[in-house]
Amino acid sequence: MLGFLKHPVVVTAEINVNLVVLTVMGLINRLWALSYPRAVVFDEVYYGQFLSLYMKRIFFVDDSGPPFGHMLLAFGGYLGGFDGNFLWNRIGAEYSMNVPIWFLRLLPALTGALCVPLAYQILVELHYSHCAAFGAALLILFENSLITQSRLMLLESVLIFFILLAIMCYLKFYNLQKCSPFTAGWWFWLLLTGVACSCAVGLVFVCCLLRVKYMGLFTYVLLLAIAGVHSWHLIGDQTLSNVSVLCHLLARGLALVVIPVAMYLSFFYIHLALLYRSGPHDQIMTSAFQASLEGGLARITQGQPLEIAYGSQVTLRNVLGKPMPCWLHSHKNTYPIRYENGRGSSHQQQVTCYPFKDVNNWWIIKDPGMQQLVVSNPPRPVRHGHVVQLVHGITTRYLNTHDVAAPLSPHSQEIACYIDYNISMPAQNLWRVEIVNRESDTDVWKTILSEVRFVHVNTSAVLKLSGASLPEWGYRQLEIIGEKLSKGYHQSMLWNVEEHRYGKSQEQKEREVELHSPTQADISKNLSFMARFTELQWKILTLKNEDTEHKYSSSPLDWITMDTNIAYWLHPVSGAQIHLIGNVLTWASANVATLVYVCLFLWYLLRRRRKICDISEDGWWLWVSAGGLCLGGWLVNYVPFFMMEKTLFLYHYLPALTFQILLIPVVLQHLSDHFCRSQLPKNTFSALMVAWFSSIYLVYRKLSPLTYGEPALSAAELRALRWKDSWDILIRKH
Repeated sequence: MLGFLKHPVVVTAEINVNLVVLTVMGLINRLWALSYPRAVVFDEVYYGQFLSLYMKRIFFVDDSGPPFGHMLLAFGGYLGGFDGNFLWNRIGAEYSMNVPIWFLRLLPALTGALCVPLAYQILVELHYSHCAAFGAALLILFENSLITQSRLMLLESVLIFFILLAIMCYLKFYNLQKCSPFTAGWWFWLLLTGVACSCAVGLVFVCCLLRVKYMGLFTYVLLLAIAGVHSWHLIGDQTLSNVSVLCHLLARGLALVVIPVAMYLSFFYIHLALLYRSGPHDQIMTSAFQASLEGGLARITQGQPLEIAYGSQVTLRNVLGKPMPCWLHSHKNTYPIRYENGRGSSHQQQVTCYPFKDVNNWWIIKDPGMQQLVVSNPPRPVRHGHVVQLVHGITTRYLNTHDVAAPLSPHSQEIACYIDYNISMPAQNLWRVEIVNRESDTDVWKTILSEVRFVHVNTSAVLKLSGASLPEWGYRQLEIIGEKLSKGYHQSMLWNVEEHRYGKSQEQKEREVELHSPTQADISKNLSFMARFTELQWKILTLKNEDTEHKYSSSPLDWITMDTNIAYWLHPVSGAQIHLIGNVLTWASANVATLVYVCLFLWYLLRRRRKICDISEDGWWLWVSAGGLCLGGWLVNYVPFFMMEKTLFLYHYLPALTFQILLIPVVLQHLSDHFCRSQLPKNTFSALMVAWFSSIYLVYRKLSPLTYGEPALSAAELRALRWKDSWDILIRKH
């Protein structure tokens, strides 16, 4: 029974020494002196602000990226014990001792280092030689721009890592597909492809004219296209049964669509679970979202009555929130008798949209058939389709509109609070409540949750925020109009009740005291996760910060030839500096390799059309598949930037550059295999390759002071490194 103990248990493993060496070299290359400089470097000032909010669990909205990237940086801060207390207001500011800068930069550096062995493995999975794969890894290892970007608290290196990981996993899965489908290894690499894709998509946004903001999405779409082509070939494979084909398609759908969507949702779930406190970006969210956060609006609205009733005292917030969040408002001032352009007004009490909390934002929901301004017992709820009057709480005047042009929008009606001047202009103050997001036509109007529009009974005009700012007589508040012949439900026409109480005082003086007092009741209005996710996702997609020209902004055409650079950091005393500058020889070689590949591809294609095959069928499909992946990856990560209106920088090119670098060894091995057939050309080609790689290493070493920020160089040495007139090398004038 114990006979198995007579022999030792032996475990054998294959270790790829190339991978081990490349991984170690990548770690040394990226992690060396990682905490230097101990100062804020370029976009660390941007990401650091959100990092501090994460550490303090304060909600924020960032239009530059989904939450996954911020969570990764925050995880580094958590490992280092960062408390979030640092003022990220200036590039070059020295970090205080409570900032664990080594941990904050650790994850980008690790992912940047792992890109080196990933490049090697991708070439191996493409069935290129280990020599070509090793060369690809060395090109990534000695690329100065990738080193710079990975040694700082930035996200581009993390994005590139997940892109390469997704590519490598899919290639491993595809190669297993040929010999052992549906095995454990097959499932592992397929599922890991989906995980890596979701991580890449969840990292970085870029604002586009087409409102496509995801940089990682470009490579994901490329992978889906490749998987689609492979699936199409599977469908045509007569050796597979219908059930087998269906299982293949379902497995790919699960791994490449369902899992990325589920993981993307999980990023937001964790993000919203962590950031539960009210923060500086609350105002751009709806009242319901704000009320779900701890503090802020939640302190005011906690426990308010849920159902709006006749006699309710409410504040009405415009759902659009642009050009700024504002509330329906009135004050005792009237519209001028004559405007500057000579048009006349009703001279009624002004109604505006006011961007601040104010007692003049309170309105009373009145039943037109009754005089009382208090809630009855039991309360009579207001439902969809009911006709109400809106009474201004402080002045007790009724919201009104009539056939008078609005002050700044002459094609729309003026909105006012009615003053009886005893002239032939009777009050028209009946409004029909339409709940836009109702589930049935009998829905009750609810606090915070319901989005309503008010339709004027007499003229069918809709109460709307025009967004224009009134002149001085209107205190620069926003214009409210009655929109005629309105179709659809634009958000500028929608309102929701933000603050709500049941009115108890019929007398005006007592009511004014009541309006100034805080609300107290006992009902919870927590939003579901999907409601919060949908709103936050929409805000991220549509939120657009004002883009301004930056000293180091550039166009996509500048990137190919690296006619631009970015000065990331300058030491205030020694003059040591860090720049985003690439290895010029690698960039030039990548451009040449791209040109050679396109020319050879077209040449082979034309020749094959004439039934002339210069290379074998296997060699041709190897050439097409490798080029399609590398050249396709370069194109999908580069061409979209020509359509983007956002301020662009050189680092936006790095994902595309990575694919272009991978194309270099593909072209070199092809030239060696098919154009160097005799020994002499092979030896000559090998010697040229040694000289070329040596030159790349020398360029890397020459530019390393600008990559690592040390040693500090003299003015003469800095001038010598200005290899292009367009490069902005910082030289101090003494």
